[in-house]
Amino acid sequence: MILRIIFAALIAVLPLAANAFEVFACEPEWASLVREIAGEDIQVTTATTAFQDPHYVQAKPSLIAAARNADLLICSGADLEIGWLPLLLRRAGNAAIQPGSPGNFVAADFVRRIEIPKVVDRSGGDVHPQGNPHIHLSPRNIERIAKALGERLIRINAGDADNIQNGLDDFLMRWDEATGRWEDEGESLRGMRLVAHHTSFSYLADWLNLDIVATLEPKPGVPPSGAYLSKLLAQLQASPPAAIIRTPYQNEKPSLWLAERVGTPAIVLPFTVGGTPQATDLFSLYDETIRLLREQQR
Repeated sequence: MILRIIFAALIAVLPLAANAFEVFACEPEWASLVREIAGEDIQVTTATTAFQDPHYVQAKPSLIAAARNADLLICSGADLEIGWLPLLLRRAGNAAIQPGSPGNFVAADFVRRIEIPKVVDRSGGDVHPQGNPHIHLSPRNIERIAKALGERLIRINAGDADNIQNGLDDFLMRWDEATGRWEDEGESLRGMRLVAHHTSFSYLADWLNLDIVATLEPKPGVPPSGAYLSKLLAQLQASPPAAIIRTPYQNEKPSLWLAERVGTPAIVLPFTVGGTPQATDLFSLYDETIRLLREQQR
């Protein structure tokens, strides 16, 4: 009798597990977006956190297992994950999420990319031939990507099409309202002079018309030397920037060194979901980013 009850309970649970829609998101911003559209019932594995450089990720067994079971993979693309994603996909052996398959969603394919190099040469540092991959810090990009993602989700999870469409419509309505508010709040930030550690915030600057006057890296991905920082200090002393900005995962020492000598605050922007305690989703990511920048206005 007890065995029959246990067997019946297992049978009742199995269809739920078998039908669970699983998503593998390379970065936290895409995990947040897919939940906004498809709801919290889907299973999402995120390969990175806000405190990890998405360029460099170890293809751990847990990530391989998650990719092996995924129905959809969503990543930034533009070679951001080129150092680890191809290996992970090979080891996972999941045909549904390989490049060219409907289950492989590359966010950068749906936006206008900036900073596309005219010449690709390794002497230029960590150059991305397809342009700057940090596309999520423009809300206009998020809007375009959300529409494309909603269509893709409906295509590969047709049984939940109504729920996905409703989720997408609701998200786009709230996102449009929030974007208008952010642009109103960001109007006073136009022309704000900043120094950035890396080209992580180029889309944010492009959207809000910020002026990133220098980067701490002499070339993308190349740590600054003492000589380079001294040269930067001499360049900035006459007209200090409003702030020196970096992501949570970037080395704080160059920012603090320069900030102390030039008399400018060094601040950490959340960069992605989870980057600060306040940045819990895409909406609060933008709320917090704009709040922190406005605090630096003089």
